[in-house]
Amino acid sequence: MQTSKSFRVDDFIAGWIAGASSVVVGHPLDTVKTRLQAGKGYKNTLHCILTIYRKETVAGFFKGMSFPLASITVYNSAVFGFFSNTQRLISNYRYGDGRHPCSMLDLTVASMLTGLMSVSLGAPVDLVKIRLQMQTQMFLAENLHLAGNVSNGTNIRLRSVSIPSQQQLYRGPIHCISSILQTEGLQGLYRGAGAMILRDVPGYTLYFIPYAIFCDLLSPDNTSSPHPCSIWLAGGLAGSISWVTATPADVVKSRMQADAQLQRKYKGILHCIIHSYKTEGVQVFFRGASVNAIRGFPMSSTMFLTYELSLRFFRGL
Repeated sequence: MQTSKSFRVDDFIAGWIAGASSVVVGHPLDTVKTRLQAGKGYKNTLHCILTIYRKETVAGFFKGMSFPLASITVYNSAVFGFFSNTQRLISNYRYGDGRHPCSMLDLTVASMLTGLMSVSLGAPVDLVKIRLQMQTQMFLAENLHLAGNVSNGTNIRLRSVSIPSQQQLYRGPIHCISSILQTEGLQGLYRGAGAMILRDVPGYTLYFIPYAIFCDLLSPDNTSSPHPCSIWLAGGLAGSISWVTATPADVVKSRMQADAQLQRKYKGILHCIIHSYKTEGVQVFFRGASVNAIRGFPMSSTMFLTYELSLRFFRGL
């Protein structure tokens, strides 16, 4: 991916296009993953999928997608642009040539720096996305609690204790951001950012490095431009590996971000980990791992393939 010593803008443009394609492919399973990790009442992945479909139809799987579609394109642009240009800077600093192939150590440093940078942009995006994905469940849970935890067999309506709906339901991304700023302040948009750092710094390392390794293995002739099939497979495998290994930190992040101001449960990362472990056991930290593995493949394969093909197009102009 290094073709110039200088700063490249086309990496950012290609990342923007790749981000849009990955959101469309991955959002339905991302909704399932979020519900499994931060929601209640789902027995397994299939039960979660069927429950969402029965109660919310197909639209339920795309809840909260408009904001990621608009923002993750920018986020992904920053991630790929930052990673590629960081590689060139490292190569230029260490070898005097920005086109010099990066060593495994160079890739690791670039990946970790990318993961750290991504949190500053990704934390608010993830927070809003998760709040929008979870708002139906949060609304029901809070009404159940205030109604005295009534059972489903009673005739007491869930709204027997009324709360203004705007305190529990977000009308959209802008209203969600506005509500969070009003109730939690600017720091509220970065709730769960610590857990996101624990997820993304090692997560991006186990994202870009496996991708580079698989591309090399699938391109035995060492050509500068891997075949699209090799890119697709390498990207999918790298995505599955990264998301599965990041699942424990992702569970903590999702729970921290889904934690509503009205019914705040977790005081911090450590409290979230301890509380989750005591109440649900160690298996809770691997909830959604199968969804992450399945979702990670098509989302990442689409992302890397679109990114690489976009780069070839722009650099061929």
